Amino acid sequence: MACPNSKLAFTAEQGAPIPISANIECECGQLLALVGPSGSGKSTLLRMIAGLSRPQSGRIMCADSVWFDSGKNICLSPQQRHIGYVPQHYGLFPHLSALDNIRAGLHHLTPDEQLRRAMEWLARVHLDGLSRHRPAELSGGQQQRVAVARALARAPNILLLDEPFSAVDRATRDSLYFELAELKQQLDIPVVMVTHDLNEALLLADRMTLLANGKTLQSGSPYDVMARPVDAIAARQVGIHNIFEGEIIRHEAVGGWTWLRAGPLTLATPLRPKILPGTRVNWVIPNSGVRLRAVGRDYLPSSHNRIEVTIQTLLPIGNEVRLITSMDGIDAPLHAQVPARLAAELHLAPGNRTTVVLREDAMHILDCRY
Repeated sequence: MACPNSKLAFTAEQGAPIPISANIECECGQLLALVGPSGSGKSTLLRMIAGLSRPQSGRIMCADSVWFDSGKNICLSPQQRHIGYVPQHYGLFPHLSALDNIRAGLHHLTPDEQLRRAMEWLARVHLDGLSRHRPAELSGGQQQRVAVARALARAPNILLLDEPFSAVDRATRDSLYFELAELKQQLDIPVVMVTHDLNEALLLADRMTLLANGKTLQSGSPYDVMARPVDAIAARQVGIHNIFEGEIIRHEAVGGWTWLRAGPLTLATPLRPKILPGTRVNWVIPNSGVRLRAVGRDYLPSSHNRIEVTIQTLLPIGNEVRLITSMDGIDAPLHAQVPARLAAELHLAPGNRTTVVLREDAMHILDCRY
C-alpha cells in the first residue's frame, strides 16, 4: 500500500496553547495507541502528524520524507503528507452515497480507476452491498467502515484514527475491534490510534504510548507498559491502585530476587541489582497479582510474600468483586479483585482476617535514580 520504509518518527515541543513534550515512533505494519485521559494531548499530537496543527519546534518524518522540521523551516501540507485520517465522527459527506464518499478522495485517479478502487475497498470492509446508501441510512459501525475505506483507498503513507470507536455501542464496538485487527494484518503502513480506553490498546495495539498533560510518559508493548510502569503517574494511568513505599534490603542473584522492606514486611520482587541497598523506592502490584486464601482454609500458592490482611470493603463490579484491605503497619490500602462467584465461595466479608499472597513476578519496583 505504501513504501516499505514508512516508519513514523515524531518529536515535538511547545509551551502554548497546549503544552506538548512528545517523542513517538511507529513502524510499518504496527498499530500505535496513544493513550491518555481527556486533555492529555492525544488528538493534538494526531493533528500535528496530519499537518493540521504545527508544533513550535520538533521534527516529523514518515515514508523516508521530512514532513516537518522547525530548524529547517519545513512544513508539508496534509495533502503533501498523503495521510489517511478518520476523525471521531467520521467526516462523511451526508449527501453522498458510501461509494461516492470513498471516490471523493480519489480525484487524482481516472473515473474508471476511482470506481474500481472504491468498489474494492467497499468489499474489503464488507459493505459492497450498501454502495448506494447515504450515511443517514447506515449504522454507526457501517459509517465507520466507510470512513476507514475512504482513508485507505488513497493508499496513504500512514493511517490516523481519532477515537474511532467512541461513537458506537458496545456490541458494534466489539465487532469493529475484530474487523480492525483483521484489516491491520493487510497493511504495511504505520497506524496511529488515539484512545482513552486501555482495553482497546491491549486488544489492538502492537505498541502503546501513555500521555499526560501533553507529555509522553512511557512507550512500549501494551503488556510491558501495563506490567512495568516507569513511575507512579504512569502506574495510576494504567489503573494500578496498589502503590507503596519501601527500601531495598539486598539482592539474591541465585534466586533471582531483590528483597525490600515495606513497613514490617520483607518482600521478594524480581531482581533489580542496579538499585543499591538502602535506596528508598516505590513499588506496585496490580490487583490481579494479589491471591486470596479462603477464610478458614489453609490452601494458598507457595510464595515468599504471604501477608495477613483485614478486609475493609467489598465493591461489586459486574461479574467481579474488588476488595479493599488493610495491612498491619502500612497506611496505604491493598486492592485485590476476584470473580463474584469466588468471593461468595470464600465467604469474604468486611472485618474478616485472611492471608494473601503477593505474586513475586507481578511486583514491580518503579524506576529511580540509582
